[in-house]
Formats: sequence, structure tokens, C-alpha cells
Amino acid sequence: MALPEMINHMEHLLCVHTNEEKLIKDVLPGVHLYPLVLDVENGLWVLRVQFEPGVTLPTHFHTGIVHLYTMSGCWHYVEYPDDKQVAGSYLFEPGGSIHTFHTPETNEGLTDTFMVVHGANINFDADGNFVNIMDAGWIEQVMLAAAKEQGIEPHYIKPKSSYDFSDR
Repeated sequence: MALPEMINHMEHLLCVHTNEEKLIKDVLPGVHLYPLVLDVENGLWVLRVQFEPGVTLPTHFHTGIVHLYTMSGCWHYVEYPDDKQVAGSYLFEPGGSIHTFHTPETNEGLTDTFMVVHGANINFDADGNFVNIMDAGWIEQVMLAAAKEQGIEPHYIKPKSSYDFSDR
């Protein structure tokens, strides 16, 4: 079998070295991140996120799957308080899951995570009322606003696509 013809020639590797990038702080209160991939058209967001102790995110419904790896620290879902996610934990979340992310107040330091999210989080308040939709576009907007305020020019992978007809 012959090597397939290259469809997309890459001039360089698409790699984000988070150890060389500036952490964008307080994109949400107590939530700091390195954007890695924000693909609005395909609903994909890949982030390295660090959470301060005591952060609780809104209860949310996932429209797609999530892969979440914990590199350091500890967190759990409010609905599963005894199932702590610690360094080395990998969590797969199927689309349709509903939960509330929380980092314990007793954590020493930041909880450092890597996540790949397909689709959106539909967020709700404590009474079950709709708050907002968090997807790749929303993440990009709030991240860019926080970065601008902090004088940071984020470096991340963003598809540059436009839709058109194929050649006939």
C-alpha cells in the first residue's frame, strides 16, 4: 500500500507550549486557563484549566462528550461527593450528563486539569433556571476579554475555515 497523498501540507506543527504561555487569570472567578483549541464551527474546545480552591461552576448539561484529565489537585461533582478526582484521574462524560463541578475549599493550591469538550454546556442556576450556553465561541469571547484586560495575546489553535462549494 502506498503512502497517501498529503491533503494538507503543514509548514509547522500546531503545538501550544503552556509552559511558555501566560496563564489567563479569572476568565471566570477563580478559573484560569490556557486555551489550546477553540473550534467554533465544530463545537470543540480544548483547554488547560486551573481552578482555585472553593470554585463551584453552575450545574450544567453536556450536549456532547467530555474527556477530563486531572494533573494536580482535587475536585468532584456536587452530585458525587465521594468520587474525588485527583492527580492521574481521567473522567469520561457522555453527552446528556448533568452535574456541578466543585473544588474543595481545603485544597492546597490550584487544581490543574486538561479537558476536551465536544458541544456545549447548558448552564443552570441553583433553582434549575437556564443561565447561558457555554460553547467554544462563548469560551473564546470571555477568554479574549480577560486576556485583553491582562495585556495577554493568547496563542491557541483556531481553524481558519470558510464554507464554499467544492470545485466542480
